[in-house]
Amino acid sequence: MSLNVQSLTGGYTRIPVLKNISFNINDGELIGLIGLNGAGKSTTIKHIMGLLNPFEGTIEIDGLTISEQPEEYRRKIGFIPETPLLYEELTLKEHIEMTIMAYDLDSSIAWSKANELLKMFRLTDRLDWFPTDFSKGMKQKVMIVSAFIIDPSLFIIDEPFLGLDPLAIRDLIGLMEERKDDGASLLMSTHVLANAERICDRFIVMHEGQIFAVGTLSDLREHFKMPKASLEEMYSQLADKEGF
Repeated sequence: MSLNVQSLTGGYTRIPVLKNISFNINDGELIGLIGLNGAGKSTTIKHIMGLLNPFEGTIEIDGLTISEQPEEYRRKIGFIPETPLLYEELTLKEHIEMTIMAYDLDSSIAWSKANELLKMFRLTDRLDWFPTDFSKGMKQKVMIVSAFIIDPSLFIIDEPFLGLDPLAIRDLIGLMEERKDDGASLLMSTHVLANAERICDRFIVMHEGQIFAVGTLSDLREHFKMPKASLEEMYSQLADKEGF
């Protein structure tokens, strides 16, 4: 088991956003984190990343906690944020070099991976470009390259498809499936439900800071009492009180 979240209560102030949530992600499993805006998805991700401290509960990655082994814990995570986080004064090449240093990677192996990814996402001739030269989609591709040159136990991928062209979406899905097959765990928050339905093994449905449902697509259909529904049709019930 790569990620284990137990009885997590937390948020930004003394009033909790998350209320006693528990879930896990097994090795080689891709989980979709689903919910309306404000459901607690981003807060959950921030707690896993160590950006927020839990009021109660525990979070472990491969048995490690951030309080006891912060450096080792953080190196277990590969993160692709919803909004690309780039340094305006660094080129694409320097961003890759910074990632190599931060994760203490073997430079030759990391650059071999990086060059494959740069070719895949059509960035090979952009190594000397600065973030101001990139479109939103290109900035997102830089974040993808940086995340996938490392070898984490857990990928956290937040709204990865926003701004990407169809070819990049296809390539990203292929990368995610490859890493899953290699035994990595992936937690993906997305509103692009058609893609989530196609590639996720299980889903965590959040509502008002709690976990409303967990399971496969079949499990969710049973939970929502909608035996033939798509994920999008079930999602729409979250906005309708009659769905509860």
